[in-house]
Parts: sequence; C-alpha cells; structure tokens
Amino acid sequence: MTNAVLLVVDVQVGVVATAWERDRVVNNVALAVRRAREAGVPVIWVQHEDDDLRRGSPEWEWVPELQPAPGEARIYKQHNSAFEDTELPALLEKLDVARIFLAGAATNWCIRATAYGALERGFDLTLVSDAHTTRDLDLGKGRVLEARSFVDDLNTAMKWLSYPGRVNSVATAAEAAFRA
Repeated sequence: MTNAVLLVVDVQVGVVATAWERDRVVNNVALAVRRAREAGVPVIWVQHEDDDLRRGSPEWEWVPELQPAPGEARIYKQHNSAFEDTELPALLEKLDVARIFLAGAATNWCIRATAYGALERGFDLTLVSDAHTTRDLDLGKGRVLEARSFVDDLNTAMKWLSYPGRVNSVATAAEAAFRA
C-alpha cells in the first residue's frame, strides 16, 4: 500500500451549524480539499445519516462551502466510524491506500472513531489539526465539556499515540504533506 487519501467526514449543515469556530474550521477543510486535489490525492466524502439527520434533508446536505467534485467517492454511514458497515474499507483497498488524512466533524464522535478505526486497521494517519470541530457537550447539573477541549485532546492524542508499524501525526491544512 502506498497511496494517500483525504477523508472529509460529516461537514454537513446540521452537524456543524453550531460547531465551535465553524467558519474557520470549514475554511480549513476547504483548504485541505483544495491542496489534496492539487497534489492528486483523492478526496473521499463521508456523510452521516440517522433518525436525526435524514438523507436528503437540508440538514443532511454538505455545507455550501464544500462540495464533492464529479468523480470523487462518497461514503454513507450510520455509525460514528466511517469504517463500520460502509464501503470505505473496500474502497481504500482498491485505491491501495496506506495513509489517511482526516478532517471534518464531530471531533468527539465521528472524527475520533474514524481516527482510531484507521489506526486499528493498519493505516498511517494524519489528523488535520485545524480542520475538525464539534459542539460543547452539556452533561447537565452545570457540567459542560467544551468543544475546544475535545479538539485539543484529539490533536494531542494523534500526536503522541504509538501503534506498531504505523505513523500517526497532526498537521494543519496549510502544512499537511499531501502526496499522491
């Protein structure tokens, strides 16, 4: 396996509507998409659907700033990890992928699950550190987990985790070393 892909996960209207630093992060996802395309790295668009995010609804659609180009693969998922019960593993095998660049939403759910899923399946992973976001999580009784903390936590984990035979890292959208 030698190739790389950029996975753009769940940057959908209803997912990021109230996300932390939504506009900045969406712009960074767009930058990562542009840079990946320029480098000849395929972009794979992963789109969530469930009872609260129904396929075809306005909330299910991609944000206006991001649209798949003709011919770019689209994966539809119903679980947090883009690997679970989807065509993604077969597509990555077909493309002979070794490295995944990862961007999107929501950091504490689908990005985290997909990042760990990639590493557990033997892929090298680069988390695009300024191109993922989520919302604050209200636990009730005055306890709130802040979105920024989720982002910082996952960026730190992806920098320091160690898996045998794999390389995981973080890089900004402007600094990511996209190579076909």
